[in-house]
Amino acid sequence: MQESPESLYLIKVGEIALKGENRSFFEAKLRQNIRRKLRGAAGGVSITGGNGRFLLRAPRGAEDEVRQVLSTTFGITSYSATLRTEKQIDEISRAARELAASLEPSLLAESFKVEARRSDKSFPLNSYQLASALGRLLLDEFPSLRVDVHGPRWILNVEIREKAFLYIDRGEGPGGLPVGCAGRGMLLLSGGIDSPVAGYLMAKRGLHLDAVYFHTYPYTSEQAEEKVKTLVGLLAPYLGGVNLLVVPFTPCQMRIRERAPAEETTLLMRACMMRIAEILAARRRAGSLVTGEALSQVASQTPESIRFTGSVTNLPVFRPLIGLDKEEIIAMARRIGTFETSILPYDDCCALFAPKHPLIRPDFERMRDSFRRLEAESLLLEAAEKAERSFYAAGS
Repeated sequence: MQESPESLYLIKVGEIALKGENRSFFEAKLRQNIRRKLRGAAGGVSITGGNGRFLLRAPRGAEDEVRQVLSTTFGITSYSATLRTEKQIDEISRAARELAASLEPSLLAESFKVEARRSDKSFPLNSYQLASALGRLLLDEFPSLRVDVHGPRWILNVEIREKAFLYIDRGEGPGGLPVGCAGRGMLLLSGGIDSPVAGYLMAKRGLHLDAVYFHTYPYTSEQAEEKVKTLVGLLAPYLGGVNLLVVPFTPCQMRIRERAPAEETTLLMRACMMRIAEILAARRRAGSLVTGEALSQVASQTPESIRFTGSVTNLPVFRPLIGLDKEEIIAMARRIGTFETSILPYDDCCALFAPKHPLIRPDFERMRDSFRRLEAESLLLEAAEKAERSFYAAGS
């Protein structure tokens, strides 16, 4: 079998394959996202297929880049470097030997099994017969191998479709829906554990996100801002690239301290942030806001507090963590790689200006009156106007 100048990857999707008449829209968005993230690959890439399976062609030498992109692209459940042959048993057998021979030598003394799937029913062997034939072939070729159909060390997969596809390695994708298929949103991003996870989860549901961070210099340090920028960089591969908007929040913070009781500070800060995020969302053509709020985790996240802080915007506010406990959120943060950065000891303005005795069950009308007494709309508009934007790319 001649070595191809390109590598082939079989990409599998989950939820997309269940879509009905709209499936082509989701498939097109997934192909677009993969191409955009791999646009720097020398020689270019191409993607064909549909109905639950895609074939990606990429130039040899780009394997690490391809795997990084496919493992962080929502819509993909798994991917495998694959060999493609004609649907002839001698060609399939040759490819099976080639794949097995490419394994680490130690694996050729381990257990294995063959899993075969035959979508093309005109192929002369059924799935069981094909798996048995290839299993016998590999046992003859590599005598140290042994079959274990229940707990094999490795699996040779064979799919008979328009061609025959063979693969061993299987990389995990993040699942979900392609970023961008559900419109645009604005993520309120702090330097904490919760909001990066919230952004990840909403991107997984197809929301294309920009992020906004509220910086209260000199009360919050430059290290706090750098921490947020690092978090954005970690999220960017999943979010398909992201704009970070850094808002100078100090004048708004000072207005709150001048005109409001200490116990209302956190709630009024949150309300001002929501209003600024709404202003920026309109400019970025985003139709929703995303926060990392989890019910009753802190004083500003009680039902009464959430009702007030959400009342200053007309946009829907998505709170994907609302029913999770802290340990569940931490586990997700570890999995997506943001936890270690989030726990660096550089507090954001919410932590620095938190009152000693915050309101837990605020009166809605009282808080609405307090917000109006700030007379802060011009300050909020000015803060939004002065936001500094930086773009973080998803990949190459």
